[in-house]
Amino acid sequence: MKLLSKSPLKKNSLSSNNKNQLPLIPLRELVIFPYSVVPFFAGRPATIKAIEKAMEGDKNIFLAFQKNKNDNPTPDDLFPVGTVAHILQILKLPDGSLRVLVEGKSRADVLKVFEKEGMANVTYRPIPEPGAPTKVEASLMATVKNSFREHSKLVKKLPAEVVANIEKAESPDRLISLVMTNLKLPSDKKMEFITTRDNRVRMENLAVSLEMENEVITLKNNINGRVKKKMEKTQKEYFLNEQLKEIQKELGSEDNDPSGSKELEDKIMALDLPEEVETKALKELKRLSRLQPMSPESGVLRTYLEWITDLPWGIRTEDNKSLKAAAEILDKDHYDLKTAKERILDFIAVRQLKEHLKGPILCFAGPPGTGKTSLGRSVAKALNREFIRISLGGVRDEAEIRGHRKTYVGALPGKIIQSLKKAKTENPVFLLDEIDKMSSDFRGDPGAALLEVLDPEQNSTFVDHYLEVPFDLSKVMFITTANTLHNIPRPLLDRMEIIEIPGYTDFEKLEIASRFIIPKQLEENGIDKADITMDEEAILKIIRSYTMESGVRNLEREISQVIRKITRKSIEDYQSRGGRYVINTASLHQNQENYAVRQIDDGTDIDLSHVSIHVTAGMISEYLGKERFSESDLKSTTKSGMATGLAWTELGGRVLPVEVKLYEGAGKLILTGKLGDVMKESAQIALSFLRSNAEIFKIDPSFSKDRDIHIHVPEGAIPKDGPSAGITMTAALLSAIKNVPLKKGIAMTGEITLTDRLLPIGGLKEKVLAAHRNNLFTVLIPEKNKKDKEELPPEIQESMKFYFCSSVIDALEKLFPRGTFK
Repeated sequence: MKLLSKSPLKKNSLSSNNKNQLPLIPLRELVIFPYSVVPFFAGRPATIKAIEKAMEGDKNIFLAFQKNKNDNPTPDDLFPVGTVAHILQILKLPDGSLRVLVEGKSRADVLKVFEKEGMANVTYRPIPEPGAPTKVEASLMATVKNSFREHSKLVKKLPAEVVANIEKAESPDRLISLVMTNLKLPSDKKMEFITTRDNRVRMENLAVSLEMENEVITLKNNINGRVKKKMEKTQKEYFLNEQLKEIQKELGSEDNDPSGSKELEDKIMALDLPEEVETKALKELKRLSRLQPMSPESGVLRTYLEWITDLPWGIRTEDNKSLKAAAEILDKDHYDLKTAKERILDFIAVRQLKEHLKGPILCFAGPPGTGKTSLGRSVAKALNREFIRISLGGVRDEAEIRGHRKTYVGALPGKIIQSLKKAKTENPVFLLDEIDKMSSDFRGDPGAALLEVLDPEQNSTFVDHYLEVPFDLSKVMFITTANTLHNIPRPLLDRMEIIEIPGYTDFEKLEIASRFIIPKQLEENGIDKADITMDEEAILKIIRSYTMESGVRNLEREISQVIRKITRKSIEDYQSRGGRYVINTASLHQNQENYAVRQIDDGTDIDLSHVSIHVTAGMISEYLGKERFSESDLKSTTKSGMATGLAWTELGGRVLPVEVKLYEGAGKLILTGKLGDVMKESAQIALSFLRSNAEIFKIDPSFSKDRDIHIHVPEGAIPKDGPSAGITMTAALLSAIKNVPLKKGIAMTGEITLTDRLLPIGGLKEKVLAAHRNNLFTVLIPEKNKKDKEELPPEIQESMKFYFCSSVIDALEKLFPRGTFK
């Protein structure tokens, strides 16, 4: 140990004198306070020499404290304050080291460190102890003593004399030294009390440190108590289990398989498991048999093996092979939907020729209420398979699909494996509902996890994180549903066969209501035995005046309300006449509640078989109240600056009115109606197109130089975007400039370009149906969409007039009255 390679700690150190000069011993990770008796071990040669030198004189030494653990500390490695101590006892150990017992005398500043006689020496200056404590210090001393009493109760290992000495301490310095000696704190924290001069600050810090230490010990004691209690409970259970085993042995009824391993082994061997799965299961079973039944891992392994044995390995239902029977089931439950039905029948036909055909992965896309989910159930019925449905709406955790790894507490397989366990067959029809409503966050992307599930090339070896073995999903027929395809990730969309299920026409809704909805609601409301009919005009009134949708969900809700009203009125009349009254008219008031009962109060069954009611259009308002939707006035619009476009939404098609106003200004283009970027660009293109073709349309090329143009697309609160409103904006803008209204009753759709092209659009069927619902029977569409017209129902094609245009100029000539541009 060398201490001469650095300069002294203080430049203004005093000259050496024998009075304040002592041998120096550097201590690592040990702080010795005045008034305390503490042992330490000395092994470094220079330290042993310093101790021997002290023993030759008055046995006093200077204890300096290191800032680090260096074996050869320099003066810079020592704290500037140390402790003068007196050696009480020395014990030589067999390895040559010393055990030294010292008593701290006082704190002192290190003035100079130097080498003399081959050892370190120090010149020091004692730090004088202050006089009697002030009132504040006395108060702090009382607080510290109270806290230490509490500390001694918590620790329970402190000798009684230590507590007594601390109670007797009359000076702050003595109290601090005694408490810190018996307090388990890090050495750097203790050094703060050695180096700090102000006793008031030292006392405040001590009070805080002592209180914090008491809180930590209390917390540890509480935790240890709870752990000890649990351990005692576990030991008690173990002891009782061992006793139970001995009792059962004496009775001759010993259970030789407390872990249930034999039962699980029988299940595993009885199943037709793939080789990899069987190997994994038997390996885990072997681990289970070696564990104590009460151990936590035993429960985890037992649950895992139960999941393995409960899955339908090689178990499948026999498919229906009758095309006629399948077609009848599909037609019985759903009207139209020819494309989807034909795809299912194709699968059944091919399945008869190729038994091991992989299940198709279909996606039914269309507006709400068009029968996507119920069609999936009908497909399962037509194929004679089990039906499973899980909703993916709002799912944002990958573990919902793949499961959690079994190392996690409470881990389970994902929804795919859980559902197959419930189905008890490996070839069900599996409906993944609302696949477009999934999202992702920090827990992973469930859409990415579905890539393996919905890929025919990969799903034969699908591995759930919990199972850790592959399960064959290739025999499952996956069907997904979505309102819109835009929200589905492209890689996922690429793996699915898209089957569009567009909205229904009024006539299709009429057929659906007559064939399916009314009989179903009569049965659900318990009045199916009565003779209740509803004429076509009544159903059409509900469709046109009380619903505005592409599907039939709201239509079913309204028809259900009509039938509930009839049911209630029938019950009331029946009970009021003592069961002898036959009702032949129906008239209800708007404020009546929609409740219906099947029995009167005395428990007698009610017979409504003689009830005969025919609902007409004039009676609908009595059941449903005032009309919610009125016929559109778009057909009669004659104002200039107005045009009617068509838009597609995930809820179906809708009309999109566009309004344009010109007024004096500085040539600004103002766009309102919560328009997206694409629609804003369409407005700019329309403006540029009209300027560049001003001569053709007989308008002033500088028409916007001193006028502002305001384009508004109602309704203002609904976000809108897409390019297909380009022709509508162009027509409305030209109408406003020329102050000439468009022809009446025309709806339009199409994307425009600056070079006079009218580009094709998507969602034509939904858009045309929207026009038809709003009594707009003339539609202008791009020439390249002409082929899509064949997808429209025959009655729509017959009742609608179509303009097919390939250029913007041609389209505008058809939209404006003849001679407008001459």
